[in-house]
Amino acid sequence: MSAGWRLCYFCNRGRRSNQIAREPAGSTMHSLRCGATTDGNFLRSELSAADPGWRLVLLALAMASFGIGTTEFVIMGLLPEVAGDLGVTIPQAGLLVSGYALGVVFGAPLLAAATARLERRRALMLLIAIFIGGNALCAIAPSYALLMGARIVAALCHGAFFGVGAVVASRVVPVERRAQAIALMFTGLTLANVLGVPFGTALGQSFGWRATFWAVAAIGVGVAMALYAWLPRHMPAQGAGLMQQARTLGRAPVLLAMLISVLASASLFSVFTYIAPVLERVTRETPHQVTWILVVFGLGLTLGNLAGGRLGDWRLMPSVIGVFIALISVLALFTVTERTPALAITTIFLWGAVAFALVSPLQMRVVNEASGAPDLASTLNQGAFNLGNAAGAFAGELALTHGVSYGSLPWLGAGLATAGLAFSVLAWTLDRRAPVAA
Repeated sequence: MSAGWRLCYFCNRGRRSNQIAREPAGSTMHSLRCGATTDGNFLRSELSAADPGWRLVLLALAMASFGIGTTEFVIMGLLPEVAGDLGVTIPQAGLLVSGYALGVVFGAPLLAAATARLERRRALMLLIAIFIGGNALCAIAPSYALLMGARIVAALCHGAFFGVGAVVASRVVPVERRAQAIALMFTGLTLANVLGVPFGTALGQSFGWRATFWAVAAIGVGVAMALYAWLPRHMPAQGAGLMQQARTLGRAPVLLAMLISVLASASLFSVFTYIAPVLERVTRETPHQVTWILVVFGLGLTLGNLAGGRLGDWRLMPSVIGVFIALISVLALFTVTERTPALAITTIFLWGAVAFALVSPLQMRVVNEASGAPDLASTLNQGAFNLGNAAGAFAGELALTHGVSYGSLPWLGAGLATAGLAFSVLAWTLDRRAPVAA
């Protein structure tokens, strides 16, 4: 067969066929619809960088991550409204945040297993349907208990969607752009912090907190339409059985990669969870000023996320190590600049950039190491990030309870980042010692 042709074992209807369909390598439309190559994987380097199809796929996934990110974080700005309407205290309303996080952690493996045999497009459509339903239930929940249950339902799709979506994103682009594709999908999550949360909070404060959840459900409907229109048809599910995938996930390099993800997230949330009191009590900013500083932080997240994608495609583990070193340095610097508003704002922007520059490379690392179970590993790594969120917040609370000042919290984040750096160096060393296949 000439080099200008490739094989496809899926017909246009997505059924297995003994007859091999041939097409010129320069034409990608059939393969975008089919989504598979002769080895059963999605298209990788066969997609042309000039082809618009993969851009639409990434746009749909980014829209979904924007909606999911908005519903995850917007509740933090609506706690007084929710508490007042449902007759609970603000700390009790704050447990809605914890309930969502636990829904992500436990829902990720359950839904990953439930959708393991589904064609990837159908799996993503099912997950976004759960998202829409969960947010609609939040909007009509008549009591605190039912709202908590609705939040958990909405959270169930979080880890699985980001996990499957990250694998799909990495496999509809040329191979040299895989980490950048994951970063572009996660751009929706960072923009949710910059745009979705402030606007969602303003909407809830003006028209009631239920209006915010109706708006998020409407975003979900738009996302479902985009996924239906733009995702490749007949993307095959992971072929390995669940037991084989579980054995893959039990490998030391996979577990090590997930541990690094936990530590990276814990480093961020050990400080970010308490950033408002840090800024108000140490930097002496007003609550209104804190809101705008968080927007600056969100811009740092967005730019760092995009930069991390490029670094991951360049040299993955050396980039992770370099970013961890930068993160430790910025957190140490924050202990010096936090008392001067202008310097503190600049440091917070840099902190957001370097902290989120780790996300897409670490996600890519897990997918690479768990090649026999990429969807499940990618999903579980989202659970690892959320476990780090909870662990970091708990570590910060524990430190404050035992007398650590708000101004010293960045040292806790730096310490957790140092642990992440140590395990990253270990992983890179093991890579270099591993025998190279002939």
